[in-house]
Amino acid sequence: MERVAILALQGAFAEHQQMLQRLGAETVLIRNLEDWNGFLPVGGDGVGMSGLVIPGGESTAMMRIIRDEALFEPVRETILSGMPVFGTCAGLIMLDGGHLDTMDIKVRRNAYGRQLGSFHTVSEFRGIGPVPMTFIRAPYIESVSDGVEVLSVVDGHIVAAQQGNQLVTAFHPELDGDTRIHEYFLSMMGRM
Repeated sequence: MERVAILALQGAFAEHQQMLQRLGAETVLIRNLEDWNGFLPVGGDGVGMSGLVIPGGESTAMMRIIRDEALFEPVRETILSGMPVFGTCAGLIMLDGGHLDTMDIKVRRNAYGRQLGSFHTVSEFRGIGPVPMTFIRAPYIESVSDGVEVLSVVDGHIVAAQQGNQLVTAFHPELDGDTRIHEYFLSMMGRM
């Protein structure tokens, strides 16, 4: 059974937990360093871990909490060691160069404006097909390095990408009934 840690500092972590449990994955909510250390396998190097979800929410608040709870370095090091991670919306921002700095992307925060700029669409996701996409105060990816695969583009903006073991979406797949993007992430964990 897949074992997925969900960073539950703030934001839409419960929706990810429900989606992953619906797919049969075991989930663990991470709120502090004690939770993180309890999730790590013996040795603490991330080997044997299934994956981590960093949900949408407010990236500034999440960064403050991740530092206050002494999670910044352990989470960053484990991702860089190869643990699969899935970041949605603020979780995408958390992985860029100005934050955890694990993914070679440049992100534009609140790219679609405030809450009133939120929208829903259906668009192509490479390897999956058309998927529903809910954007809430969403970012988009302005640019990627050569090692980053673009998975989805909406209105000329990159809204989903993958770099090795890291998957990001600017939208919230956990808010729609379609499970295919979470299934894609679980399949990434199975390949590690």
